[in-house]
Amino acid sequence: MAATTVVAAFSVLKDHVKFKVNQNSVAIDNIVFRLHYRATFLLLLVASILVSSRQFIGEHISCVTEDKGIPARVMNTYCFFTTTFTVVKHLNATALRRGEIPHPGIGPVAKDASDPVIHHAYYQWVPFILFFQALLFYLPHYLWRKEEGGRLSMLVSGLHFASISLSETEIKVNDDLKVPSRKDRDEKIQQIRTGFINRLHLNRPWAYYLTLCEILNFINVILQIYLTDRFLGGAFLNLGPSVTQPVPKDEIKSLDIIFPKMTKCTFYKYGKSGSMETHDALCVMALNIVNEKIYTALWFWFVVLAVLTGLGLVWRLLTMILHARSTSFNRLVFSMACPGKYNPWNVLKVTHEYYFGDWLFLYYIAKNLDNYVFKELLQSLAEDLENKRQARYKILPLDVEQELLKKQWENNSTSP
Repeated sequence: MAATTVVAAFSVLKDHVKFKVNQNSVAIDNIVFRLHYRATFLLLLVASILVSSRQFIGEHISCVTEDKGIPARVMNTYCFFTTTFTVVKHLNATALRRGEIPHPGIGPVAKDASDPVIHHAYYQWVPFILFFQALLFYLPHYLWRKEEGGRLSMLVSGLHFASISLSETEIKVNDDLKVPSRKDRDEKIQQIRTGFINRLHLNRPWAYYLTLCEILNFINVILQIYLTDRFLGGAFLNLGPSVTQPVPKDEIKSLDIIFPKMTKCTFYKYGKSGSMETHDALCVMALNIVNEKIYTALWFWFVVLAVLTGLGLVWRLLTMILHARSTSFNRLVFSMACPGKYNPWNVLKVTHEYYFGDWLFLYYIAKNLDNYVFKELLQSLAEDLENKRQARYKILPLDVEQELLKKQWENNSTSP
């Protein structure tokens, strides 16, 4: 029964975790982008499911109180949806070690409410906040996918195995993998050539929207660090260093202060005589055992993700500057995008003819094609662009130009 419940809880993730090879899958972004909408989105979604499912950690809160006619379920519900608290003066490691207090922050509190306390209410909102954060990390990908509109997929789908197209007929490997025929491959390459040439200089919005979504990723991860810090009462920014550094003997661990396992709760009710009765309860916060691990992992992940996303933006800036200036840069970039023994040596000649948007679009075509097929496509594009340049500036081929010059010289020599 428990195993079935666990499977049902995580079945929502089945559409986002794919290990099966799909011939028609097309890359429209880079690995840093995918860390946001795949890795981080799944991490936050799994965390949200964990803290909202009782089958993993049992009751989220369980309060201990004397039998004063208060049902245990009523007490647990009341303390969970109001705020529990710990007493600041009892956050004393020395008193805890001597046995003067049972748990950090747990001990007698002044009746006049003069003792400062720390209220803990965030645990009510943890699953909702984690789910909301997951949506925010998915949002830039959703916007980019809508704007991209499947343009790359329409061009390169079906060409993943085109380098081994030796047969005149299509070869079906299994239900998902097919090797296109030689004719289909040539027609598909021609479609890419035509589509690319026809949209020359029109790919700038495509490229700049991708760059905008990458900037949104960076802004989002920085914003998430700030919002999480506000949500935890200013304790998130220093969470990583406080966990990794050794704790002095006279200090309480930061995790026990931020995510206390035992808290206090005060319940008020009227007695038989109509007077106010106060019931002090000790509550076991089982949920915080999971919360402290989730937010510790998130601190390290957010820091790594922010650094990688920042480096990704630096790389994007370098591609904008160097794509039409450096032959070695283009060779490096396209050899990484489309690795193989064929180095596209004529990339620079091609990229001189168009803007950064065209260059980036060609780069993503390279990422989705086999090296041999892309080499063939690139050479064809270079020829098409050369022909287009000659037609634009009315540049004649060398042999035709020499023949015209010869006739002109003969006419001039025979004229009186």
